[in-house]
Amino acid sequence: MTNTPTDIETDDGVPTTAKGWVGEDTWPSNAEPDPDAPAVAGCTTTIYKAEGRHGVADQGKFVIHFHFPGYLLPEPTDHGYYGLAAVAESFMAPDTWIRLHEHRNDEIISWVPAGVMRHNDRTVGELVTDADHLMVMNAGRSFWHEEQTHAGDPPLRMLQIFVRPHTADLEPGIQHGPIPAPVTGEWRHLFGPDGSEAPFTVRNGVHLYDVQLDDGDAASLPEVAGWHTFFHVFEGEVLVDGVRFGQGQSGLIPGPGGQPVTANQPATLVAFLIDPAATVTKTGTVGR
Repeated sequence: MTNTPTDIETDDGVPTTAKGWVGEDTWPSNAEPDPDAPAVAGCTTTIYKAEGRHGVADQGKFVIHFHFPGYLLPEPTDHGYYGLAAVAESFMAPDTWIRLHEHRNDEIISWVPAGVMRHNDRTVGELVTDADHLMVMNAGRSFWHEEQTHAGDPPLRMLQIFVRPHTADLEPGIQHGPIPAPVTGEWRHLFGPDGSEAPFTVRNGVHLYDVQLDDGDAASLPEVAGWHTFFHVFEGEVLVDGVRFGQGQSGLIPGPGGQPVTANQPATLVAFLIDPAATVTKTGTVGR
């Protein structure tokens, strides 16, 4: 499905400075389920495929492509899928400032495979997230921050991931630190619920893994017994259980993972394991 971008108007008509994150008042009006996302044929498990984004928010130098896992289902009732609310593919041009804004009741993860995202908040101050670092904002009842790129920074393309917490109005906090260097062909575990082996935590039943594959490399989707799987191809092209997925495309498996993945070209993808029995709150800025 292809959507026509929806512009987000700025208060002074200047499109070169982003004014804040998409929230209650600026939700993309073109976000809608994909009517052409049936279970794909030719694979041994049920995989629902999204051909591309579900909505666009365009603020000139700051553009967001929304990927909603719940919209992959044939008859969706929710844009999110249990604890995973949304995956936002965010583009920031050099010398862009996203002004101070509030998040509530979302766990917000910044995954930056290249370039830099510069963060500032009222709690810990300035932080830089890049290919060697991950940031998790546990927004809880309220968390204010701003984001920026400098004039000398490269164009930024990243994922900002929104997880619904199990309870509303939790204590706010932030996690930021180094992540293990990627090893081609091996999944890297980046975050998970409390008690997992991941280096960062979110307050619900969602895990994030990423992997880089060379042309012809093979791997299997990560899995946890009883949990479901959502994956997104950030770069390149892969076959998942024999089905082609190109850059910007996603798949939802309402059941266990473990399906074979083969790269048709160098590729980077992320995979989420989602607990279908988790309790969630839908009171977040994005995860509502």
